Amino acid sequence: MTDTGIVAADASLAQLLEARISCRAFLPDRVPRDVIERILELAQQTPSWCNTQPWQVAITEGEGTERFRSGLSEYVIANPQEPDFDFPREYRGEYKLRRRECAMQLYSSVGIAAGDRAASAAQTMKNFTLFDAPHVAIITTDEALGTYGAIDCGLYVQTFLLAAQSLGVATIPQAALAGSSPFIRDFFSLEEGRRVVCSISFGYPEVENPVNGFRTARESVENVVQWASD
Repeated sequence: MTDTGIVAADASLAQLLEARISCRAFLPDRVPRDVIERILELAQQTPSWCNTQPWQVAITEGEGTERFRSGLSEYVIANPQEPDFDFPREYRGEYKLRRRECAMQLYSSVGIAAGDRAASAAQTMKNFTLFDAPHVAIITTDEALGTYGAIDCGLYVQTFLLAAQSLGVATIPQAALAGSSPFIRDFFSLEEGRRVVCSISFGYPEVENPVNGFRTARESVENVVQWASD
């Protein structure tokens, strides 16, 4: 690749990374099947340990999305969380601060006052209606591959997000749905041994909705990288 090509590739990647957001308000319009298939083709280029490619993907569209959305919302109200992978035990230090800052930005964007637990709980429940997205992708891994199978799936998720962004499709990766893994396993008739990692709700963004207007900050490289030079 020429120097000009390298610069162009760097700029393209930077543009995708900077433009992508976690979309929390979608238009009802379905994404054409050929566009979804192109996203999947690009995501399939994700690297994995020993090329195991542990991800499998279940995707809804049309009435399938509505059945999933309705059933999941009912399930969440009536059942405790049962994720296949442990949720964080605790948020400490800077992780707690970043999580809080993100939550405050979200609540502020939709007019939820600090301390309004009823309104914040209602906002959380929108996870389970997929933020009105017309599609959801469920990402699963093989149980025997353990933590590293899930890590490979995380790489797949990132590639999916950027591929979707490149085609004008908005996304939001969601760990929240993984807490309802028994429902998901039953709904999609998943094979024995599959473990739910997360979901990605996707579609076209409701651009003017204020919930899609805030942006979270990223730490500087200096705060996350350690060098050993001499």
